[in-house]
Amino acid sequence: MRRGDIADLMLLAALWGASFLFIRVAAPQFGPFSLMGLRTGIGALVLMPFVARTGGMRELRANAWAIAWVGLLNAALPFVLFGYAMLYLDAGFSSILNATVPFWGALVALAWFGERLGVLRIAGLGVGFAGVLVLVWDRFGSPAGGSGLPVLAALVATLSYAVAAAATKKRLEGVSALTGAAGSQLFAALMLAPFAIASWPAQPADAHGWLSAVLLGVLCTGLAYVLFFRLIARIGSTGAITVTFLIPVFGMLWGALFLGESLTLRMLAGTAAILAGTALTTGVVSRAWLAPRCG
Repeated sequence: MRRGDIADLMLLAALWGASFLFIRVAAPQFGPFSLMGLRTGIGALVLMPFVARTGGMRELRANAWAIAWVGLLNAALPFVLFGYAMLYLDAGFSSILNATVPFWGALVALAWFGERLGVLRIAGLGVGFAGVLVLVWDRFGSPAGGSGLPVLAALVATLSYAVAAAATKKRLEGVSALTGAAGSQLFAALMLAPFAIASWPAQPADAHGWLSAVLLGVLCTGLAYVLFFRLIARIGSTGAITVTFLIPVFGMLWGALFLGESLTLRMLAGTAAILAGTALTTGVVSRAWLAPRCG
């Protein structure tokens, strides 16, 4: 991996980690529907010119229904669920939950495509879900931990991301990644628009809320997708997916630096288990890598 690719990977992780910071600031002021309507609308405005410049408008029209379906599963639904969850959950905590996407992806691939799970992937699922239990146990186990509903909302959002990935593989094969991503943001914005308008806050958001909403759309949606596609083109999807390991690090870092969130031993232990499970589930740690080496 070249230095430029490493820089892009780090920047992408920093941006997607920052999305949890921006949501945590803006969601209480805008509400989940209005904030995510803004996010998808701004993201579409950033991405659609790239589609037009590369001649992807015909491809977008030809696959509109499939792209709209992916837009529901990969943007509209999970964005709103995270927006609701983060009315109650810290940015760092939410970014760790987001790292469960590969686990759901493995289970969805098994159910939808009949993909076999090898020993390492099964072990990864076990280790990863154990990490989730460590992380969220107090949310369900005692009244002091608060309601578990926001945690469930975040986990359903990550499941939706995994289903969207499978739907993309099944229904958008042959469609360029840029067209699919830009179109999904566009259709998600159209889906959310009536709800965003109906629930628009009576009390205007302050400057911090608006800045967070705009940066969420421009940087964490528009620019982040451009970086992600560039990484896929240069180092492949397997290399690009390693961003999953870095997002919680940045999510916790930004939360601690800008929101004063605390890092607990439970969070660190859960994060370590989730990332270890992700490494096994995604194949980043392979049987060959684990085998004894001589010389």
